Amino acid sequence: MKQSAQTAIPCLFMRGGTSKGPFFNAVDLPSDIPTRDRVLLAVMGSPDKRQIDGLGGAHPLTSKVGIVQKSSVPGVALDFLFAQLQPDKDTVDTTPNCGNMLAAVVPFALETGMLQAQGDQSTFRVLTLNTDMQCDITVDTRGGVVQYEGTARIDGAPGTSAPIVINFLDTAGSVCSSLLPTGHVKDTLTIMADGFETFTLDVTCIDNGMPLVLFKASDVGRTGYESVAEMNADTELKAKIEALRLQVSLLMGLGDVRQKNYPKMTLIAPPQQGGALATRSFIPHVCHDAIGVLAAVTVGTACVLEGSVCDGVAVMPSGANKNVSVEHPTGEFSVALQTQVASELPGGQNVTQAALLRTARLLMRGEAMVPASVWSGR
Repeated sequence: MKQSAQTAIPCLFMRGGTSKGPFFNAVDLPSDIPTRDRVLLAVMGSPDKRQIDGLGGAHPLTSKVGIVQKSSVPGVALDFLFAQLQPDKDTVDTTPNCGNMLAAVVPFALETGMLQAQGDQSTFRVLTLNTDMQCDITVDTRGGVVQYEGTARIDGAPGTSAPIVINFLDTAGSVCSSLLPTGHVKDTLTIMADGFETFTLDVTCIDNGMPLVLFKASDVGRTGYESVAEMNADTELKAKIEALRLQVSLLMGLGDVRQKNYPKMTLIAPPQQGGALATRSFIPHVCHDAIGVLAAVTVGTACVLEGSVCDGVAVMPSGANKNVSVEHPTGEFSVALQTQVASELPGGQNVTQAALLRTARLLMRGEAMVPASVWSGR
């Protein structure tokens, strides 16, 4: 039999929340990182803005990869490594988290026999290797198999599906050194860049699962209700946001982020649809059609902090347990927060628990093919 000119790698193609991409067992990929990254680029078809020669969907939300393995950490069932690729770049970024792809991790493990169902519902602890973050994920396993059909609905994904509940255990300072990496709930910055006049802006720099820079849309001359297309066509705004991102990242301890996908830059405005806050989130150069899972958690956290840029803009429920509805261009994202008064902390509140609902679905199982010149396999 002739040796194939391509290498076949087992994978499941899955939707997780409002993202999708191939999922791999770590043992099926190269162990050395440079080769692994070349394999992932070949799988996705990057760099090419259409990703025509790979599985990527020509958008950051569909240029994602999940890598899963059984964990050796006591009490943890699975290790998850998220990889963010870009359609037109040759980068593989494993620094940030992705709460959407996280929703498909346990279903992947159950589908591949890595884990076994525990009953009608199965809860497993997952360690996200990107930021050393742990969470408990509960899925519907009636009949001993993953159930994908159900009545749960999330904006940004059509129809309804079985619910997947993600309870984050420790998200503060996931990439940055702390929840408030500048040490302040609000910073006033003077931004300088070529092409436009110097401007001053109030921002909240925060990381409760995803590094974000929040600022009022009105402070940059926008409503915060513009469409995604309008935001992406607004070259002046995007230039200002990138100048801000490069400058503020140094204050956040993130260094030079020219080649990084974070921090996410998020415009805020008063809610329009009965939620807590309206958002337009750049990831970081393209306006998100919705908002990322962990970005929503981080926005919700900023909403409960006294003195943040959200203070006086967000409409918040009373009580220690808050259901924070974060509005975005295609709907809303609800985050359940538990808080405690902590007068000694900036913002006066400590978020003790963040949980949210996602859905997922297995779309295809098979093998991803890469040229043997990229990797000849084991």
